[in-house]
Amino acid sequence: MALIKQIRQRTGLAIGVIAGGLILFLLGGDLLSPNSSLLNTNKNIVGEIAGEEITLEEFAQKVEEYKISFQQRSGRVPSEPEMVSVREQAWQALIVERVFDEEYEKLGLKVSNAELIDMVQGKNIVPELRAQLINPQTGQFDKSQLISFLQTLETADPAQQAAWAQQEKLFAQARNRVKYDNLLATSEYATTAEAKLEHKSANSIAEATVLFVPFYVIPDGDVTIQDSELSAYLSKNQEKFKVGNSANLEYVSFSILPSGEDSVAVISRITELTEGLRNAENDSAFVSQNSELQFPFVTIQPGDQLPASLTSNVEQITKGETYGPFVTSNSSYVTYKVTDQYEGTPKMRASHILFSTEGMDDAGKASVKEQAETVLADIKANGNFALAARQYGQDGTAQNGGDLGWFAKADFVEPFANAAYAAKSTGVLPNLVETEYGYHIIEVTELPQSSYTKLAVLELELVASDMTRNEAFRNADSFAAESGNRNQFTENATDKNYRILQANNVDASSRNINNIANAREVVIWAFGDASVGQVSPVFELDNSYVVATLVSRKEEGKAKLEDVKDQVKQLVLNDKKTAMIQEKLAGKTTLEEMKAVFPDASLNDVPGLRLSTSVIPGIGFAPKAIGSIFGLGASGQITKPIQEDIGVVVGRLNSLTPASEIGDYTSYQAQLSQSASQRMTYQIMMALQELANVKDYRYKYF
Repeated sequence: MALIKQIRQRTGLAIGVIAGGLILFLLGGDLLSPNSSLLNTNKNIVGEIAGEEITLEEFAQKVEEYKISFQQRSGRVPSEPEMVSVREQAWQALIVERVFDEEYEKLGLKVSNAELIDMVQGKNIVPELRAQLINPQTGQFDKSQLISFLQTLETADPAQQAAWAQQEKLFAQARNRVKYDNLLATSEYATTAEAKLEHKSANSIAEATVLFVPFYVIPDGDVTIQDSELSAYLSKNQEKFKVGNSANLEYVSFSILPSGEDSVAVISRITELTEGLRNAENDSAFVSQNSELQFPFVTIQPGDQLPASLTSNVEQITKGETYGPFVTSNSSYVTYKVTDQYEGTPKMRASHILFSTEGMDDAGKASVKEQAETVLADIKANGNFALAARQYGQDGTAQNGGDLGWFAKADFVEPFANAAYAAKSTGVLPNLVETEYGYHIIEVTELPQSSYTKLAVLELELVASDMTRNEAFRNADSFAAESGNRNQFTENATDKNYRILQANNVDASSRNINNIANAREVVIWAFGDASVGQVSPVFELDNSYVVATLVSRKEEGKAKLEDVKDQVKQLVLNDKKTAMIQEKLAGKTTLEEMKAVFPDASLNDVPGLRLSTSVIPGIGFAPKAIGSIFGLGASGQITKPIQEDIGVVVGRLNSLTPASEIGDYTSYQAQLSQSASQRMTYQIMMALQELANVKDYRYKYF
């Protein structure tokens, strides 16, 4: 297949077996909401895949499918960062459908009904479902929750049924991708010849002396470069200078941060409210009515930390006392009243390693117990509980080193809770603990604590007042209205003493402009209907109003000289300096004679230089020079002057220790296969997009 050919051309190595990843379920928001600017444009092509145009409506439908599944899984609407991820996942899904699905059909790859059933309710349930259905008391996958859900699915509302059908479809697509990745991975093989070359590269060692002549030994002013030479270089090396969509902008920012008057008003208000809280008879009612926090009455349980703004200002708190107001790290003012302090249900903290025995007979359980005891003995001798938990743990806590967090005795099954709460000190319990789930190795990390504190939290955020915001908008709107083009933009900004800021080489997919976050609207404008020299409307960003003008815009494709002139000039300069250095070194037969020509050059011995490396100590990246040194026929010979990225290198081979022959090269074959397999999924995707000639115009809309 053409795809396999592309992958082979890209890797140049044999590919080993890998397990492909399942499609991520990071989903996005509603693209076509009533407030969306996308409804107001006639240009509704967001890209091309394999010569087929992708419309905005089709893309929106794909994202909506993912959104439904996300909401079904999480029970909430995706956040803005998740929507960014969604759009990328939806786009990749469209690529998969148009290219991968065709490959699947050619090869006869499919997921049978029996296989799908096994994936969602059998013995090999997919990781996504396992991660969603964790019993909070045990930290383990609870299959009963899944069975209960599936049993009620037939009577569920149509939207829920559709969401589950979509999720099953995604599971099937992901499984086909795994099969396809594995098929391509196992179609490659590292030959003995490749393994021998790898062994030779890793074990051939040279003792060398290296002369390094940096480019700066020749002043830039001594080199003359014509524009025609730059154009000729660019013409011959266009592949080095592919450019993406980018724009240069100038903008004026009108701050909507709180003014001094706003700060004074908030301080005055919270000082007044603090007195009210100090004398309040019903603390929770007072803060519920006056605090801007969503949950202003909190209970600090064992394991919870008191607010940092309280502990950093007060050494010891007392029941009934009021503390504040204090300034918080998120630019707000806060006052705390300690409503109550009492002894309540004890909680402790522990970690565990579960060796599951679910569904096993006595012989199987005995084998698992033996393994658990071996691991326990190793932990007692060598420590590293968290590492062992990640290696052996068989529940959702394994990736966190087995940490269970803080828990009450009633939160866990009786044998586990009794053993943990019986501990008199922190550390690993001496014996295994058996529960209905299997055998546990338990480490007590915090002994039981029972102190509880109730806080009434009065917080007022310091934000710009309506007066401050209105004044900033009037200034921005007036400036935009008076600036019909870039020249007027510059004149008006100068007259009004507004600072003009520059944002150069802004990528079409960027979400920020310089240090201004969430500026995607400005970027979309620059790459949408804006023309060079045009002035934007007023954009309201997080902490400012912005008015911008489009200075220039570069389209994706071949670079023009004016776009990359500085880079081209530097490369031509290096080439000319190399020729000048080589000319001055001509006729010199020793490195010492060459060093005398350039006093600023360095001459150093390089012991233990390996053929497999690409870096020379003290010089840096120099693969051509290293290859030339190993290519010398005998000790004492020197290479020709070789151009590297930072200067010219001449090497002398002092001695060479060739790699010895070995009887078995299978370890090197395995190493090559493993190295290539780690890149397999990425290589497939890159080759796929190259074959499909994917064109992405989403930057014009999102």
